[in-house]
Amino acid sequence: MKNIAILTGGDSAERVISLKSGQVVRENLPSDHYRTFLIDIQKADWRDVDSGTAIDKNDFSLRLADGEKIHFDAAFAALHGSPLEDGKMQGYLEMIGIPYTCCDGYVSALTMSKHNTKLQLAPYQVPMAPSELLQKGAAVDVEKLLQLGLPLFVKPNDHGSSFGVTKVKTQEALLPAIVEAFEYSNEVMVEAFMPGREFSNGVLRVNGEIVVLPVTEIIPETEFFDFAAKYEGKSKEVTPADLSDTLTQQCRQLTGKIYELLKCKGVVRIDYILVGDTFHLLEPNTIPGISPASIVPQQAQAYGWSLGHFFSLLIEESLT
Repeated sequence: MKNIAILTGGDSAERVISLKSGQVVRENLPSDHYRTFLIDIQKADWRDVDSGTAIDKNDFSLRLADGEKIHFDAAFAALHGSPLEDGKMQGYLEMIGIPYTCCDGYVSALTMSKHNTKLQLAPYQVPMAPSELLQKGAAVDVEKLLQLGLPLFVKPNDHGSSFGVTKVKTQEALLPAIVEAFEYSNEVMVEAFMPGREFSNGVLRVNGEIVVLPVTEIIPETEFFDFAAKYEGKSKEVTPADLSDTLTQQCRQLTGKIYELLKCKGVVRIDYILVGDTFHLLEPNTIPGISPASIVPQQAQAYGWSLGHFFSLLIEESLT
């Protein structure tokens, strides 16, 4: 029986999503193989959700009321946003010697930045939309941004779950959208709009080999795949996607390529826009949502795995 710390909560606006993801992991991990503990991470306050007992950060252990001291065999990454998705926590876990089910600190920090991810992948002919990066407090060259064309997407550079994202259709709406995005990040990316269908594809390693899951098409009822579409049922998701064999293969091959190029670990969801017959990268998500409404669990089940088996694979891979 392995003791598993399910890391949840967090310090960002994505906290509410993390708490749901953590609960889903706990409900589905086989109880005959794993003893699970939900660990709520809030800045320096790390606590077991059930008992309210604080984690001893000297050795990442938990002392229960009956005196039993719990040492963890692995940490399951169910925390979206900071301090895990941006890589801050992985260094601590490595120093303590606790395996974890996600990308390492460097890769997590890299992919948390949409702009830096693009810079990393640009030499490898990965199709992407043109974009500009803005720094908080710096002057905004509206004319230069408008050269990307309208509509534009304005996004916090290092935030997820579509918080602060706006589809800008007019010049007048551009600056207010940038101001809103800066509420979530000190950097904002302004990206050209790509007309096309939206797809998402999960990928992970199993026994050291890359496994690319079925492709999902996302058909949002909203203007784009925003928070409501992701978490409030305002989208239709089709898994496997209605694509030709050629396009399905193109998408899955690109997913595997990006996973390898970025040196990812654990499960990663990679989002695309299909423009014509070419998939363009939107972004990789190194800790994708795993709530019942999320895409990767749909793909795992379409692949033939139960959620319990899927989550178990992630833990066992982290232990190798």
